[in-house]
Parts: sequence; C-alpha cells; structure tokens
Amino acid sequence: MIHLYQYNKCGTCRKAKKFLDEQGIKYKDTDITLNPPPKKVLKLAIQEYGIKKVFNTSGVEYREKKIKDKIKDMTEKEAIDLLSENGRLVKRPIAYEGNKVTVGFNEEEFSNWASHNPA
Repeated sequence: MIHLYQYNKCGTCRKAKKFLDEQGIKYKDTDITLNPPPKKVLKLAIQEYGIKKVFNTSGVEYREKKIKDKIKDMTEKEAIDLLSENGRLVKRPIAYEGNKVTVGFNEEEFSNWASHNPA
C-alpha cells in the first residue's frame, strides 16, 4: 500500500489524493506537518531527486530559516535531519511504497503507481 505524506490545505496534495481515489488506488494518508516522512524515505527521495527538490522552497519556514543560503553546502545527512524534524520544510506530497518514492504530484509518475496497484 502506498503511504502518502500530504497536507490537507495543499492544493497539490488534494490533486494527488483525488487522482489516487479516482484510480481506486489504496493509500495510507499521513499529515506531513504533524508526522514528517521517516529518514529512510527522505534519503530515497534525495537520492532520486536531489536535496533541493525535496525542500518546499516556496514555504514560509524555508524562507524564514534562510535555507536557500545554506542548501548549496548542506550534506545529505544534514538535509535529512532537518527535513525529518519539520514536515513544513518538505515538498509535498510524498508518495512512498517499498523502495519507490515520488516528490510532488506528477500525473505520469502517479499513473505508474496505478499500473502497479490495481484496485
């Protein structure tokens, strides 16, 4: 089953949930702001997308913490530690199952979930 880390007030997250629902794909829904993804999932996401793509660069906390200035020198471990402590810093939604992870909502990537997770 897919684990979807999302935030209900996020329009992109609502689109992702709607897509999964329409495709009849079962998923476990977790509020990313209350329960950020575990370090294992964040490590997979960073390895797949790179450190910057896993951060919510349009978020208030990203700007307040001036992460833009720090990210170029940030190690993978530092990024994972920071993201795992604050779900508001994580780009959302994150869908995870087994060793597969997606960051953000891309209909093509989510269609791949659909083909591997029939209702």
